[in-house]
Amino acid sequence: MCLAVPGKITSISGDDPLTRTGKVDFGGILKEVSLAYVPEACVGEYVIVHVGFAISRLDEAEANKVFEYLREMHELSELEDHERPGRISPAPAAGHPGKVAGG
Repeated sequence: MCLAVPGKITSISGDDPLTRTGKVDFGGILKEVSLAYVPEACVGEYVIVHVGFAISRLDEAEANKVFEYLREMHELSELEDHERPGRISPAPAAGHPGKVAGG
């Protein structure tokens, strides 16, 4: 099952709005995601990420609420890279959406 998961932007790379990426912290798990759909997103803000793309912004309280629900459902394991836990995975190439988290 694919989920859209909240995460906090810790850094941003690139100036071109279509290729800009961000390192996003999903409760201690870092992933590189595309920020093309949220050009206004800034470091320190929370975004909802689906298949390697940040698709919207949200506030910290809502992000924490979603994390708690995911913990209760034991769904956070989908974010982990089973080969090397904690490893930052690259975002999919533009035009080639793919599932960054899980499998």
